Amino acid sequence: MDLKTARVLVTGGSSGIGLDTAQQLRARGAQVAICGRDAARVRQAADPIGALGIAADVSDEADVIRLVRTVIHAFGGYDTLVNNAGFGSFAPLVETDLTEMQRVFGTNVFGAMMVARESARHFISQSRGNIVNVASTAGQRGFAGGTAYSASKFAVSAMTECWRAELRKHNIRVMQINPSEVQTAFFAGRERPQSDRKLRSREIAQAILSMLELDDRGFVTEMSVWATNPD
Repeated sequence: MDLKTARVLVTGGSSGIGLDTAQQLRARGAQVAICGRDAARVRQAADPIGALGIAADVSDEADVIRLVRTVIHAFGGYDTLVNNAGFGSFAPLVETDLTEMQRVFGTNVFGAMMVARESARHFISQSRGNIVNVASTAGQRGFAGGTAYSASKFAVSAMTECWRAELRKHNIRVMQINPSEVQTAFFAGRERPQSDRKLRSREIAQAILSMLELDDRGFVTEMSVWATNPD
């Protein structure tokens, strides 16, 4: 696709991978909307790059419906979703709290589904569109302490396959990117030292743009991005 004419919604766009993706899309000329729960943070992220900032909680169905309708109205149409909103919560199985796991799934799984559902309804109506689900290498292989997060990303992978099977006939590309560990503020409560050998959010954003830029006659179904030689 030609990014100069793209009209894109990036969920979880006020920081990290979402913000870097929005910045790079704007630099290519795309119209971009970002969303996040904190209205002030969304404005602070959106205004400097000329993006449309929308305060919305993707785990809230009414918010999601309003979010997608706002994007369509503001841009006079809509063709690309970067389904990025998500967070991590980590604990051994014997310490895993049900309410916390439900909260993770509320954003990472149910939120991703609802934003994709509302977007797909519009994409089907125009017989074209793009969905990029930001999953994780944690959705390919579990790890100790990852019950809630890893399970949520395995679920994203399963949904991606289902949506691809359903939407391909409507000329809608459904893609998935699996970042390995990225240096962002994502891992609440899991401090990580900064390193010039680990991935940054800008590398993941570059990978997302490369998937989108491929001519519409083809698409990359899934891409995993690893650090070459991490510490």
